[in-house]
Amino acid sequence: MLSAREQFFNSNEGTAGIGLGIEIGESSTSKAGRGVYNSTTVPMTNASSWRNGQTSTSTNATPTVSVTPTSNQAPVTVKQTPLEPLDEGEEDVNFDMDALSNLPGRDPVDIEFKDLSLTVKLGFNRGEKEILHNVCGKFPGSQLIAIMGPSGAGKSTLLDALSGFKTTGVMGSILLNGRRRDLPSFRRLSCYITQDDRLQPLLTVSENMHIAADLKLGENVSYDEKESRIEDILLLLGLYDHDQTLTMRLSGGQKKRLSIALELINNPTVMFLDEPTTGLDSSSCTKVLELLKRLTSQGRTIICTIHQPTAKLFQIFDQVYVLSAGNCLYQGGTQKLVPFLQSVDLPCPMYHNPADYIIELACGEYGFDKIDTLKSANENGSCLTWFNNPGSVLRAEALMRKHPIPRRTKNVSLENTSFTNQCSVLLRRGYIKARRDTTMTHMRIIVNIAVAVLYGAMYDHAGKEGSRVLDNYNLLFAILMHHSMTTMMLTVLTFPIEMTILIKEHFNRWYSLKAFYFAMTLVDLPLTILTSFMFSVIIYLWSYQPMEWVRFWMFFSISLLVVFVGQSFGLIIGAWFNVVNGTFLAPVLTIPMMMFAGFGVTLRDLPSYLKWGSHISHLRYGLEGFIAAIYGLDRGTLECNEAPYCHYRYPRKFLEEITMSGDQFWKDIIALCAMTFLFRLGAYIVLKAKIKSVR
Repeated sequence: MLSAREQFFNSNEGTAGIGLGIEIGESSTSKAGRGVYNSTTVPMTNASSWRNGQTSTSTNATPTVSVTPTSNQAPVTVKQTPLEPLDEGEEDVNFDMDALSNLPGRDPVDIEFKDLSLTVKLGFNRGEKEILHNVCGKFPGSQLIAIMGPSGAGKSTLLDALSGFKTTGVMGSILLNGRRRDLPSFRRLSCYITQDDRLQPLLTVSENMHIAADLKLGENVSYDEKESRIEDILLLLGLYDHDQTLTMRLSGGQKKRLSIALELINNPTVMFLDEPTTGLDSSSCTKVLELLKRLTSQGRTIICTIHQPTAKLFQIFDQVYVLSAGNCLYQGGTQKLVPFLQSVDLPCPMYHNPADYIIELACGEYGFDKIDTLKSANENGSCLTWFNNPGSVLRAEALMRKHPIPRRTKNVSLENTSFTNQCSVLLRRGYIKARRDTTMTHMRIIVNIAVAVLYGAMYDHAGKEGSRVLDNYNLLFAILMHHSMTTMMLTVLTFPIEMTILIKEHFNRWYSLKAFYFAMTLVDLPLTILTSFMFSVIIYLWSYQPMEWVRFWMFFSISLLVVFVGQSFGLIIGAWFNVVNGTFLAPVLTIPMMMFAGFGVTLRDLPSYLKWGSHISHLRYGLEGFIAAIYGLDRGTLECNEAPYCHYRYPRKFLEEITMSGDQFWKDIIALCAMTFLFRLGAYIVLKAKIKSVR
């Protein structure tokens, strides 16, 4: 007995679609040459008319569809009620087409790739894997192009290779208007929008746009021109009414449109989008693709990956490129997909979404031999027969004659603005974020005050009492651990989130890595000094440390440097590892530093083969600096009011006991400064290596 699917595909007579009430079969008109949809299919002229329940046919008449009867049944006529308007979850977005006309047009860019392959390393001693297998393709300018395929087919990999986001392991040739691609020049006229919306959550839409304009347009563009372009883009994308809304409070569709808006600031010619419809409802998907379709009318080439579009979304695209296991199964117009499948004896069933059917074929659902058939028929992407207008597709030689050799720019930098302007804009953005960040700013201030109050209550009067010298010693080490661990863990937990935004913005040439790192260091400097100063004042006064200005500033300077070292060390870990691994690794690496600090085991009692550890421990220099500030400088005899005998009433005796001379303060300062510089330099190197490893 045949299955329902086999009956559906193998029946020679008309078959009634289950639940459709319409006949599925071949008619004389459909055989003559149908498009993607049959004449009885509800036309999808545009998304707005579909949402309003309107089609190109008259909406007043109620359509009737006859069902072919069997031998024992009488003919049945079924009336179809008109479609009801869909209830959309998001607000209705009206795109301002006048704003689109204000954006300057661009000369179209044709992208062609030949024998493109990409190999990735699987890990240490695990070999390599080829993701793309010598695929070819051609993406004409001024078109919206979809790269389709099942999961793991290589869609995002192909997009990464074409955009230049991935350069390691890429083999083959990529041509722009017939000439070999010059990657730095190509990056100046293209942009890459990632699948996840990597946006600054604490900035409003307007602030994000102004920051992007200042970074991408530069200081040579006037303020009025920047404002005009920002206003046009927000009107075009339907975001003008939300310009004062924080990014974190936008809906998924609004975030996706904002990601596009930020890259439209410098008017790119080629736009790459990785899964722009992921996480969006059907209404938002339609709005995003309609927007992209409109942008192609000005000469832009827009290439995006999409997993499995609906029939309505599929017809929005001009061209589709289908991948399966790193091979090209089809390249051509969306309206030519069904004729192509017919030509290779794999006809798409009527009323079956062609996008769904080609994905089913690419998955091997109808046999893996069908994949080889499609690959051979399409010549792995070399065949240009199925383009919408094959005669107008120019070869590389014709494109070279049509487009002159691009003029070389004298600007060796990829960024559009100077280093000084980049730092200025990033400092402004960092200041806005710091004011609104509850974790990095507000909680940091509260925690430092709360811990200082707690320590002060526990160690009250410990600084001046001779019988409580060991208690004060414990307090100094506790302060040291607080300064080191809190700043280090805060950086480990928060920087990986910033890292994702950095990778996207740096690739799209918003700023250089040097400018980002410099601005990030300066932005955090005032808050670090403020929190350290508040903590030092509270704990120093409450614990009755020696009331001498010199000693207080010595105490504060050591506290500040220990914070810098801990923060820099956390930056190294946060730049390379994710949150989970960094949270585990940071405390583990801190434990040896505690062992070599001279607190539990004095420096004198360390084994000779472990003495080297005390020279690389920043906690050792911090503790030694605290001791020099509190008990050094020939401090006099301490009070002994709480006990009949005070063993460490004389500070010199205590210094001899812990094998610290108390006169090493400036050596400790130099050592901590050197470690801060080395860790900061190491963090920059790790950050640069991380960005390079991603690509």
